[in-house]
Amino acid sequence: MTNLAAMRIAVFLDQSFPPDSRVENEAYSLVEAGHEVHLFSLNFKKISPVREIVNGIQVHRVKAGKWLYKLSALAYTYPFFHNALKPAIKAFIELVKPEALHVHDMLIARAVIDVNDKSFHLPLTLDLHENRPEILQFYPHLKKFPGKQLIKIDAWRKAQNKLIKRADNVVLVTPEAIDQAVKDTGEPASKFIAVPNTITPEIYLNYPIDAAVVKRFKKGFDIVYVGDTGLRRGLDTALYALELIIQEVPQAQLVVVGKSTEDNVLQSIVQERGLSAHVLFEGWQDVSLFPSYIKGAEVCISPLHRNLHHDTTLANKLFQYMAGERPVVVSDCPSQANIVNEVGCGLIHEAGNARQLAAHLLELYKNPTRARLMGGNGKKAILNKYNWKNTSQALIQHYANLSS
Repeated sequence: MTNLAAMRIAVFLDQSFPPDSRVENEAYSLVEAGHEVHLFSLNFKKISPVREIVNGIQVHRVKAGKWLYKLSALAYTYPFFHNALKPAIKAFIELVKPEALHVHDMLIARAVIDVNDKSFHLPLTLDLHENRPEILQFYPHLKKFPGKQLIKIDAWRKAQNKLIKRADNVVLVTPEAIDQAVKDTGEPASKFIAVPNTITPEIYLNYPIDAAVVKRFKKGFDIVYVGDTGLRRGLDTALYALELIIQEVPQAQLVVVGKSTEDNVLQSIVQERGLSAHVLFEGWQDVSLFPSYIKGAEVCISPLHRNLHHDTTLANKLFQYMAGERPVVVSDCPSQANIVNEVGCGLIHEAGNARQLAAHLLELYKNPTRARLMGGNGKKAILNKYNWKNTSQALIQHYANLSS
């Protein structure tokens, strides 16, 4: 390491790498800041080679089979998953000889913290991408046997709070998440660092516009949603709102770019409400096509249902919409509503309130000048504030403080 202030950092990931955009963005930013980053990755996808350098990140892939993947679901029911990982984690730390540890998400965190506390005593930063216990309860497989019986949400909640207390520092995705963690654990706010999942405009805005995608849009009122389509994301609300909108704007169309195992429920609503001519289900598309879909829209939506997870995290879609210079209509989950209010890039509806969502969408349809102004405000905010170069500074400063 040529930089006297640089550190050798061991990063831990509970899945295959690549892809994981947050992990890669963080690690690459640390490499750019002069640090030496070694990434421990559980290689469930059997990616080759075992060792390679990806954008300056030294990746160490650890063989992980189906049995380990299945054990991960029971990580906070039984200790088998953590115990199985500890020898590989210890060997990795001994090989790399890091000066700090950075652990992504709670699944692998207990094993890393246990090994560190027993043998190494290095400064450890826990990076929680989401409130895993809160989101688990919405997974379809945990609403039925045997998941419902084996995976206890309360055990995951207690484990998450304990891991936060055991870590030296904790990275979370929003200030709202920090407020909740302080409330849940009693730990000081100074222990936490907010690093939102923003985009890199230099990459995102350079994706070419696909003319074939844009041609799929009507010359009317196109509403676009991108991302996971699980019911908790509020697309049922959007469909009920669309039913009201087409009474005033018959050419209105909802374009859904994404998928989930619950799409059959959404498709049933479309059939029952006679909306087939007004909804396009595009399925999952590569992120490089998102700007093309957003370009075809008059307005973009994020109608998330309210829950503790959605209230304290930010979906990438919000920043993608803003980068595409389109006005947004979002539900009143505080994390996304606070940004929309701050930036002035859209309107906010009560979660689950289809009538209010429809009214806001119609308001933007009837006021195109205001809609363009909001879209411009969003684009300006992405270029000036809500971009990865800016939001990653908190992480870079954290490791600058550690290195000093």
